[in-house]
Parts: sequence; structure tokens; C-alpha cells
Amino acid sequence: MKLSIVVIFHDMRREAVRTLFSLGRAGQTGIESLEYEIIAIDNGSRIPLAPEYVESLPANVRYCRYETASVSPVAAVNWGAQVASGEYVAVIVDGARMASPGLLHATMLGTQLVPEPFVFALAWHLGPKIQNVSMLEGYCQAVEDDLLNTIAWPEDGYRLFDISTIAPSSETGFLTGVPPECSWLCMKRSTFLVMGGFEPGFVSPGGGLVNHDFRNRVLAVEGITPVGVLGEGVFHQFHGGVATNVPLVEHPWESFDAEYRRLRGESFAPAPSPEPLYIGSMRPAARRFLFAPQG
Repeated sequence: MKLSIVVIFHDMRREAVRTLFSLGRAGQTGIESLEYEIIAIDNGSRIPLAPEYVESLPANVRYCRYETASVSPVAAVNWGAQVASGEYVAVIVDGARMASPGLLHATMLGTQLVPEPFVFALAWHLGPKIQNVSMLEGYCQAVEDDLLNTIAWPEDGYRLFDISTIAPSSETGFLTGVPPECSWLCMKRSTFLVMGGFEPGFVSPGGGLVNHDFRNRVLAVEGITPVGVLGEGVFHQFHGGVATNVPLVEHPWESFDAEYRRLRGESFAPAPSPEPLYIGSMRPAARRFLFAPQG
């Protein structure tokens, strides 16, 4: 097994169907010979994935229910990495994020560039604006369903770029280093485990700043080389997320940063990183995100 993808779901029946399709062989290109598994973890959902849907999943999808009362996905992520079989492990903390069609192929190419890779991709919000703003203008799951139907995205997942807005954490574009939060990351599973995985102290809803913290921690590991994926990414579906789907004036950053300060002794700031290597190609649909928007 070359790759294990750990993806966490919490009350995401609607979103999981699209996410898992996008990560599967029907949604990805260039991975015909790749041996990989998807470890789909239901993190204490009140409404788990429908049994008939679970039974229909391909053989390389391992659906697991992680019994917990925690509102944080951290323990589930770490457990998923421990039971994984792959040489490399990729993590999607928020299972509402769909993948572009070449993400797995480019990621695996990136893992072969250096002995200790940290492969990352940028993130987008589905919709005309970041969802913290578009929700105040009527954007919701029903609107999103209609929007996705207009592009027939399963036929060409790169059409997702046409209906999306780059996430604030990725807004500087493809060629500006490691973003402060990596919604898609991949590295050697052995290195992830030696690091202790994600910090268990992050117990806030959605994990708080655990993604940001892991980004800083992994870049401090001797020998790690960041590798940025060009022309690919992950796309956030609207699902009532604690940070992405609240008005900006209600964003929990202050409480998240307070937790970070308790654990690290200072407010979060992106740590300097080595200049990344880059892998992939700039699909036409993604080219408008090559650099930060002007003005």
C-alpha cells in the first residue's frame, strides 16, 4: 500500500458522498497503478453515513466509526494514521472538502522528489465569495447543490475552479510558499507517527488551530522539504462548519488562538519555511489563482 488518505466526517451525509467520489478512482486521473486506501472516519456523528451507501463504497474505502464525545477531530486523525497501511499518509481534517481530479497523482509525484516530503495543496470555498460572506447573501446547501449541478462536476472536476473562491488561508496563490493552514497534506506515515501526529491538546470544535500548529511543527523537523502541488486543490462544501460557515464577526479565531496560546505560550504566527519545490501543471481553470488578486 503506497498511500492512505485519512478523511474525517462529522454529520456530513450530504458532503461525504461528493468528497469520497472525488477521492476515488472514478474522480481521479493518472492513478491506475496506485495502491491506495481511503480511511473514512465518522467522528461521533449523530447521523452517520447511511448503511446502504457504506455498503456501496469501493473496496479500497474503509469506513470506520470513531466513538467519541469530543468536538475535535484530532484523536480520530491520529487513530486513522495508526491503523493506516500506506507508506504515505494524507489528511483531510474537514471531510467536506472535495478534491480536484489530479490531486492524488501530483501528490504522489511530489513524494518522490525528496527523502522527507511535506506535500501540500491550496484550498477553495465553493461559491461566489468565501462562505463566511456568501452565507449572508443567501448561499446555502440548496444553492450549492444547484451550482454544482450547473457544471456537471463529476464529468470534469476541474470545473470546480470555475465556481469557487480561494480560501483566506490560500489567498496569496500557488507560488507563495506554504500557506498558514494546509487543508490537504501528505507525508511519510512513519514521520507523522514519530512526530506524535496532531497535538491532542487541541480540543476546540473542528480542532481549532491544530492544522496551523501541525504546519509549523512539521516545517521544524530536520530534513523536511515542503512540496507545493500546482493546479490542484480541495474545495469546501457548505455544511455549517464552525469556522468556515459563520459570519466573520462571529468567527471563533479569538478562542482558537487562546487555546493555541495555552499550548504554545504565544499567539499563532506562520513559522518561516524553506522555499518549497513545486510539482504539477497549471490547468487553464486554475490559472487565475496563480498569484494573489490585484487591487
